[in-house]
Amino acid sequence: MVEMVNRPYATAFETFAAGNPDILCLSADLTSSCEIDGFRDRHPDQFLSLGMAEQNMMSFAGGLGLAGFRPFVHTFGVFMYRRPYDQLMASIAYPRRKVRLMGFLPGVTTPGGMTHQSIEDIAVMRSIPNMTILETGDATEVESICAAADSIDGPVWCRILRGTVPRLFDTPIRVGEMRELSPGDDILVVTSGITTEEALRARSALTKAGLSIRHLHLHTIKPFDHGALLDHIASVRSGVITLENHVTEGGIGSLVAETMADAGVGKRLIRLGLKDTYAHGGSRAYLMRYYELDALALVRGVEDLLDTEFGISEADLDAARVDDVHSLAKAEAL
Repeated sequence: MVEMVNRPYATAFETFAAGNPDILCLSADLTSSCEIDGFRDRHPDQFLSLGMAEQNMMSFAGGLGLAGFRPFVHTFGVFMYRRPYDQLMASIAYPRRKVRLMGFLPGVTTPGGMTHQSIEDIAVMRSIPNMTILETGDATEVESICAAADSIDGPVWCRILRGTVPRLFDTPIRVGEMRELSPGDDILVVTSGITTEEALRARSALTKAGLSIRHLHLHTIKPFDHGALLDHIASVRSGVITLENHVTEGGIGSLVAETMADAGVGKRLIRLGLKDTYAHGGSRAYLMRYYELDALALVRGVEDLLDTEFGISEADLDAARVDDVHSLAKAEAL
């Protein structure tokens, strides 16, 4: 039975930041939606609301970094880079300010449609010099994201899960490393964020079909240990599949493809994710099925890679975790 943790970020951030005057909590008018309303109420001297003015917020955070503070900036991920891209580059990335960019609602974790879904943020952030990229995949990683981000001498982009989050791992994020969740010598599966849970759902059915699956979970996307990945790729016979809550261009699929190309690795790679499309609104489970980001999509990817069919259906997969209806979890679903 998977433990479910309610609002792990709220507790983790307050535990990490409270009483440390160098850490300031910045909000862009989405305070309760980013689970920092309790921190605001209990630690008002460390809280700043910048309103719906993200360009100003980025420049302001860069100035705080210059003054020796370590601002943690909170808003939906999509509002943190699409609107204030120039300020993000000039005020934070270029001067390597210690600004921690806590981006909520990554990919299809929101029913808000394209205006609220950050589906290309990894591609954008990977192209920005000096930027570290971390992504949370479970409650333990959410609980350890503040310490991990604050260990970096420079700006950090974080994809944060909110609400009720499963606990999949026992150990915190170790920046620069990757988690090997299962050994195997047939296929390498590489996942991050919420797609790791889907890969775990599919793994037992694939094992019963006679496959030996090596599964890697990435919480650190930049900097990246290319050598370790190449060792894993060399250890499997049939190829690699990536599954991500992001467009296939520029995300972990591209990261793996670039690593293989640079090293001259000739094994086959299948990249699963959003295929050159925006996602519409809907529940997370619906969107993951519709856009082929879930466990069954991974099974079909394995069948494609091996040019065979195993007859695996949804009924053969481990049970899906049922999310709260958005209207119950948060009235406005945002």
